[in-house]
Amino acid sequence: MIALVHPSARRFTPFLAVLLALFVSGCGINNIPTLEEQAKAKWSDVQNQYQRRTDLIPNLVETVKGYAKQEKEVLEAVINARARATQIQVNANTVTDPDTFKKFQEAQAQLSGALGRLIATVENYPDLKSNQNFLALQSQLEGTENRIAVARKDYIEAVRAYNTELRTLPGSIWANTVYRSHKPMETFTATEGSQKPPNVKF
Repeated sequence: MIALVHPSARRFTPFLAVLLALFVSGCGINNIPTLEEQAKAKWSDVQNQYQRRTDLIPNLVETVKGYAKQEKEVLEAVINARARATQIQVNANTVTDPDTFKKFQEAQAQLSGALGRLIATVENYPDLKSNQNFLALQSQLEGTENRIAVARKDYIEAVRAYNTELRTLPGSIWANTVYRSHKPMETFTATEGSQKPPNVKF
């Protein structure tokens, strides 16, 4: 038996397809994965900036050591803090794991504190303060700390948008049906003295 389709039905099929596509695109179903990807991209930038800082530290320590060998305790504190920070394995899933995220943030805060103490000791060594290699490292470190602050700010804003989408309509409907595996992301909290980057100007 051949099913007959009225000609007018054929005419309306493309129209209905377009209407359905517009409804789906306008109902917010794509907001959660879009905002998630944006937040993950910002998280990658945070990681890149912290890695840049980590890479600068060995040269900084060696330069300071050449002029201030007696500052052994301060130098070791930086080396140990760097080691702790690099031992924490972070990836895109870290942002939904509160424990790992907290460990990452604490390790980076400890490294910031150790770096701040190292930079403060330089005041006692005029020759080191005028060393060209140290001046170049100082400039790079200052720029990196500023980039870290910007990257963290951008990440916090991206996470705010993503977490808000999960909790408000219509996003919460999709979060509880289509995207049930999507979890809220962690964000940075202020630690003591972390509101501004370490002062590395002389």
